[in-house]
Amino acid sequence: MTPTGLESLIEALRCLPGIGPKSAQRMAYHLMQRDRKGAKRLGEAVLHALDAVKHCLRCNTFSETEICERCASPKRDQSVLCVVETPVDMNMMEQTLAYQGLYYVLMGRISPLDGVGPRELGLEQLMARVMDGLVQEVILATNYTNEGEATAHYITAMLKPKGIGVTRIARGVPVGGELEYVDSGTLAQALRERKACAA
Repeated sequence: MTPTGLESLIEALRCLPGIGPKSAQRMAYHLMQRDRKGAKRLGEAVLHALDAVKHCLRCNTFSETEICERCASPKRDQSVLCVVETPVDMNMMEQTLAYQGLYYVLMGRISPLDGVGPRELGLEQLMARVMDGLVQEVILATNYTNEGEATAHYITAMLKPKGIGVTRIARGVPVGGELEYVDSGTLAQALRERKACAA
């Protein structure tokens, strides 16, 4: 039996993080019953984003241009590259106002249980970016979770033999915490107190 339009909408909403069947159902009913204009705007915005948004060729974050605004800025320090897991983490780093270098966004982290290894993260692209002749220091700002630590360790082992300075943000960030939920003052302190990684 083919699902109805409402059933399809409920199922589609379940792809969002933290949205279970009941929440998806409530959202769908709200959109259909009380905010049909909002539902239309939401649908159009999703379609527009799918068409317009791609990955920056230099830092891998989401961008509507081939090179994002940060990477294109002559004001950013080209010699320092901060590696983060997600665009949200990059935005948190920016909010500290303590960092003026460039970024590389992994769009994930090494997580064997989820089938994500170094190849799935595209670490070859990171390596090419680091070896462009401009980067002198790589700051690893992955989360202090088991997966974030494994990712930082792997990248350190990959970069150290190439003679690139590798540092890790300090543990001002709570162990098990994620950058998205850390206040900007704590994150700024962690950035200032970063230290060299052991291979």
